[in-house]
Amino acid sequence: MSNESSINEFLLLGFSEVREIQLVHFVIFLLIYLSALIGNILIITAVATDPGLHSPMYFFLANLSVMDLGYISVTILKAMGNSLMNTRLISYPECVIQVFFLFFFMASDYFLLTVMAYDRYVAICNPLHYEMVVNKEASIQMAAITWISGLFYATIHTGATFAVPFCSNIINQFFCEIPQLLKLSCSDLYLIEVAMLGFSACLGLGCFGFIVVSYVEIFKTVFRIPTVQGREKAFSTCIPHLIVVFLFLSTGTFANLKPTSSIWVGLDRMITMAYCVIPPLMNPIIYSMRNKEIKAVLWKLYYRSWSEPIKGKQNCVSLWHRIQSRHKNP
Repeated sequence: MSNESSINEFLLLGFSEVREIQLVHFVIFLLIYLSALIGNILIITAVATDPGLHSPMYFFLANLSVMDLGYISVTILKAMGNSLMNTRLISYPECVIQVFFLFFFMASDYFLLTVMAYDRYVAICNPLHYEMVVNKEASIQMAAITWISGLFYATIHTGATFAVPFCSNIINQFFCEIPQLLKLSCSDLYLIEVAMLGFSACLGLGCFGFIVVSYVEIFKTVFRIPTVQGREKAFSTCIPHLIVVFLFLSTGTFANLKPTSSIWVGLDRMITMAYCVIPPLMNPIIYSMRNKEIKAVLWKLYYRSWSEPIKGKQNCVSLWHRIQSRHKNP
């Protein structure tokens, strides 16, 4: 194939060609996706419905859950469909859309994690100025900037990727991954994308450096807090964010810096799947387990969902029995 205009679709090499194993993969993907879906929707619902969580920190957390849902949906839903329908094809426009939204949600996620580090820095290091610096308007603006930055980044990256002509349409992955697409290039235009990857590395290191500096200052301030309770309270709001940042960066870095060798083909897909599903799946669990306010609101939601309907049924039954007794004993 001479250029991209002659390619109408790509062939995704999934995990297996055996039909039974494909169905097993579908079930695994479905369970993972439903777990991530339920977890993130619970976080969004808790933040939206409870007035006690209407603060910048939880507003950013709700945005992170929305991004995580988009992040995991972009790759997993197509893989589930292909496994269920016993096909490996993805059309050229679908591949473009998948690359765009993957970069959009992934970049927005990372930018938001950087903003959340700044939010924790101001809350702990400058608590008296927190409401003035990170107020409602400022938090909305910062969240909007992360979404817009992700959109801008995804547009440039996707345009640079698909400006490259492809000599093959076989992608050795279960979704349209950039490194695998670059391997299909048959032109020196791939240097454009290499330059974009260099820009991405610089941007990523810049955000990472900002997060590191923020937490150095945070830890300095926390260790100066005289009471154990005060230190524990400060750490309880920082540890979940640090774990989420570590998961996001470690899975993504390992997936992109692993050796390129034929013996890594099967493991490559497993590692790639890990960075696609682990952060969106684990983020709600980490925040719900390490955050007392989130746990309290989730228990309230559970109580309202299950206890109140049961009480309502019991009241209806008791009312019915009273009516029946009155009819028997007028």
